[in-house]
Amino acid sequence: MTTSIVKTKPAAPLTFELTVDLMDKIEACRKIMGVATASEVIRTAIARFDFSKCKPVQVPHRQISVRLSTEHRATLKRQARLKDVSVGELLRLAIEGLQAKSPKPAKKAASKRKK
Repeated sequence: MTTSIVKTKPAAPLTFELTVDLMDKIEACRKIMGVATASEVIRTAIARFDFSKCKPVQVPHRQISVRLSTEHRATLKRQARLKDVSVGELLRLAIEGLQAKSPKPAKKAASKRKK
């Protein structure tokens, strides 16, 4: 009699970003479920989730390459470090903050009238 032994691969780490709200939810679920780790909460979420009914919103992204001066690069890197965000996030915020209107020409200083 032969028995087949199914070899399973060991669990491997998966790194991804979550909002603080979702991290808090994981911690709350961990306590309520009485499990020891966030990994167990995630595995439970995956097991219970109906992926066939899932319709995620997909925001199209495109990659862009631009030329920046060393001063702009240094500013972005420094601010990213200070704000603890990525350079890309700072660029997105800067672009979103742009006004769509073209800048108005600077007004000329009024000259004094001669009397």
